Amino acid sequence: MDLLGLFWIFFIISSLQPVIRQKMLENGRLRLLERLEQQRQSRVIVLIHRQETLSLLGFPLVRYIDIDDSEAVLRAIKMTDKDVPIDLVLHTPGGLVLAAEQIASALRKHPAKVTVFVPHYAMSGGTLIALAADEIVMDENAVLGPVDPQLGQQPAASILKVLEHKPISEIEDETLIMADIAEKAIRQVKATVIELLADRMGAEKAEHIANMLATGVWTHDYPISVHEARELGLPVSTDMPPLLYQLMGLYPQTAQRRPSVEYIPLPRSREPERRQAQR
Repeated sequence: MDLLGLFWIFFIISSLQPVIRQKMLENGRLRLLERLEQQRQSRVIVLIHRQETLSLLGFPLVRYIDIDDSEAVLRAIKMTDKDVPIDLVLHTPGGLVLAAEQIASALRKHPAKVTVFVPHYAMSGGTLIALAADEIVMDENAVLGPVDPQLGQQPAASILKVLEHKPISEIEDETLIMADIAEKAIRQVKATVIELLADRMGAEKAEHIANMLATGVWTHDYPISVHEARELGLPVSTDMPPLLYQLMGLYPQTAQRRPSVEYIPLPRSREPERRQAQR
């Protein structure tokens, strides 16, 4: 075989390698989802947003909650019998409010138990979806986040603050229009949170949680820990199934850069040292 032939074989193998790797990851995920469903006797839905190398050239794709996600989740819920529990695995920085509200509303209407699992974080729209669950299972170090609406790059609550600190005559028309939209956005998100929570914990408590999460009490990226979530009154537990950590390992970050975290991927304990000391 000449040099040109070897070059073409190398080129074909290099081109197919990302595709083969992606297919292996997808098959691994499906097998693990099947194990989870058998273990928990439920419908398991995964909503995970991470960077992945999807193209032949290896460009990473970063995603957020969008309409495609809501359509897919709604289809999965429709395909689930009313007496079958739903387990939703969430790992997302948030996304489109419309899509998150659609998913949350569909989950809330499901008659059987709905559990949301948060292995690492579910911010913004992810938290809005989690509020629809009967139980939120978080890793001890996982976080939720405020659901206050954002207008472009600006928090809606901060836009309204301008009206409090400046006379109307000194505020530009565009800012006044943005403030009007901001007020409506906060009111709408707050009403959604109350609707999701009121039937389980009462209107007064639901309104308190809605005020804390939707009105700009915290910055939009504020991490709400397990302890703080419980103090708010959310139904949070930390009984995370070990299989979920294996599942997260099948959603890798892009391999086009050196990993910033490295370790030997094996369980580590001091038991062998204790046995040796006893001898």
